[in-house]
Amino acid sequence: MSQQNPISLHHLNLCAPAEFVQCLGGVFEHSPWVAQAVLPQRPFASVADLHAAMAAAVRAASAAARLSLIRAHPELAGKAAIRGELTAESTREQSGAGLNQCSPQEFAELQRLNAEYTKKFGFPFIIAVRGHDRQSIIRHFTQRLAAEPAAEMQECIEQIVCIAGFRLADLVADGTP
Repeated sequence: MSQQNPISLHHLNLCAPAEFVQCLGGVFEHSPWVAQAVLPQRPFASVADLHAAMAAAVRAASAAARLSLIRAHPELAGKAAIRGELTAESTREQSGAGLNQCSPQEFAELQRLNAEYTKKFGFPFIIAVRGHDRQSIIRHFTQRLAAEPAAEMQECIEQIVCIAGFRLADLVADGTP
């Protein structure tokens, strides 16, 4: 969601509801319902307050909605990435972690981990990749395969909240226009 001219928080606080949802609908991958849920809480004093409200909406959502949110995320270096079907945000994030430059061995390892993880948990592995490289992602992937399903679902939600924080920081400026 990095862009040349970030959207001002002031503008988001005053714009029409449909524009607010359109602007923020991709902060949580393919889940504009999160932006819709926080509309009544406007105005937000800061981007951090907006992020906190969105995170609270996700955490308060039903288990089915949280599972749907997790499943809206692509696998790391998975089929969607190979086919070029990732959102611009996911493409940028995965590329930033070097996942588009995997060696054949790393790629094979990620494919194996994706399959094993999805088989065990029923949803894709999610990690906020900013600040990670391929090796640290593979290490976390391997460690988290040992988790219990409920704990891992919660970890995925927290990783999604972290990803959304990065995306909001890139997209929205605290200052006025």
